[in-house]
Amino acid sequence: MSGRAGVLRQAAALALGAAVSLGLSRFAYALLLPPMRADLGWSYLTAGAMNTVNALGYLLGALSVPPLLRRVTPRGLWLAGGAVTALLLAGHALVRADAALLALRLLCGVASAWSFVCGGLLAARLGSAPAAAAAEARRPSAALVLGLYYGGTGLGIIAATLIVPPLTELARPHAWQGAWWALAGAALLATLAMRAGTRDLPAPPAPGAAATGRFAWRDFAAALGGYLMFGLGYIGYMTFNITLLRAQGMGRGGITAFYLVLGAGVVASSWLWAGLLQRHRGGVPMAVLNALLALATVLPVLWPAPLAAFVSGALFGSVFLSVVASTTALVRHNADPAAWPAGITAFTIVFAVGQIVGPALVGWVSDGAGGLEAGFLCSAAALALGALLAWRQRPLPAP
Repeated sequence: MSGRAGVLRQAAALALGAAVSLGLSRFAYALLLPPMRADLGWSYLTAGAMNTVNALGYLLGALSVPPLLRRVTPRGLWLAGGAVTALLLAGHALVRADAALLALRLLCGVASAWSFVCGGLLAARLGSAPAAAAAEARRPSAALVLGLYYGGTGLGIIAATLIVPPLTELARPHAWQGAWWALAGAALLATLAMRAGTRDLPAPPAPGAAATGRFAWRDFAAALGGYLMFGLGYIGYMTFNITLLRAQGMGRGGITAFYLVLGAGVVASSWLWAGLLQRHRGGVPMAVLNALLALATVLPVLWPAPLAAFVSGALFGSVFLSVVASTTALVRHNADPAAWPAGITAFTIVFAVGQIVGPALVGWVSDGAGGLEAGFLCSAAALALGALLAWRQRPLPAP
């Protein structure tokens, strides 16, 4: 299917990979953190460390993608990442020791990187028809295809919002473990749908061909620096947002509504920013989006009211995965197709490094006298610095 409907259906199937690798595997943790922290007696530093090791696993997974693509196809590794993630989420329901949970979060990061990086590569190829051919076939733009893929994370956030709170509120010991079982089941169903919905994707290169291109990190230094700050800043918000809202007195219904708004914003981001990503070949999109995220992060601190929380969630949700999409668009605009896997992996690596530092740093700051509000200000500062760095990225000569 090369027409518009076929491309959109394939993009939707790819989006389920993002729903699993980020929505269910990573961001659902924010909903589970308060009951797990209360049950297991965690400090903010320990709670943040769970996402720090998840990000470390993500880094290890991203580093392993190029050698793995010499042996398997991107679609094969993408599906393997989804299936392994589902199994690991089930493992979270079986243990309560910190060491075991840290190990599971680490391995979830590895599997998530396989799925997320390869899904981005598949989405880039799906939208890679020349502009004239795409217009003639009425195909969606490459930026829209990328946005749909990354926006799939919002589907995972919405699913987690509907799954986790009712199960964690059950009046039984360790109720949070049932939520992990349910997340694992959702991830498995999504992986089966991913497999069925991508059978007729454009034929990928043979194993090994995807990893042959070279990517010049120096040419993309400003954008890589901006993305590093994005990874550091956004993950603090996504780790502790529910905890902050609870500390400010928001009840279960309000928190559920907040996360639904945030997830809906992620889905809507596919359409909101496609034109921006398509028009600009340099770092302008990343700079604008990072600046908006800094504003969204500081809002609930400066204005601790329910309305501010919902404005923050809507703005943050409608922006943050588009920053990820902006890196893939930047690589597509400025690098040879043979270098796309290496380019996407390079941005994934710096993203992961930022995520490794972010949760523990924000948790450490939040354990101090300033509390969670100080941690959020730290995240906002990192995002603002990311905007300034990304602004310095200039387009490269056409590959």
